[in-house]
Amino acid sequence: MVNLVYDPATVPSMNTDSSVTLISDSGITKYKLIAKNWKIFDKVPDPYWIYPDGIYMEQFDSVFNIEATVKADTAWNYTSKRLWLLRGNVYIQNRLGDEFRTPELYWNQDEGRFYSDKYIEVKKGLTETKGYGFETNQSMTAYKIYHPFEGKVPFSEGSAQPDFLLTDSIK
Repeated sequence: MVNLVYDPATVPSMNTDSSVTLISDSGITKYKLIAKNWKIFDKVPDPYWIYPDGIYMEQFDSVFNIEATVKADTAWNYTSKRLWLLRGNVYIQNRLGDEFRTPELYWNQDEGRFYSDKYIEVKKGLTETKGYGFETNQSMTAYKIYHPFEGKVPFSEGSAQPDFLLTDSIK
């Protein structure tokens, strides 16, 4: 017998290296999830799974064509809330080929939507839109950027430029 002190908040109930998980709905495979490391903390008040070394996910149609891809440096799945948090170099490509890049993104499975209050870049064909604050449906085909911008710093005519924009200060 060995006395063991187990803290479920710091020790996962499962720790898996190099996992590939297939997720089905009504017997049809819908997703493939690949992770270098997967930890499950299901003995804590708000249970979650964490993928600390990144995640890659593919969504399939009924004949296993890839409809969408998701990549992130780190991901959390709050299982009881059915809420995902993706952080660090989040990249998503939807079935239309549109690309989304942001440092942080939430996926609420119950509401069927993705959202973020962080910086977002959306590339749709040759058009690229940037801004802050973002919401879209689950298939990422109808989206809204709350504070879009063109990447230019606006100045009113006749206003003084900040010191960091003066050419004399550039060495």
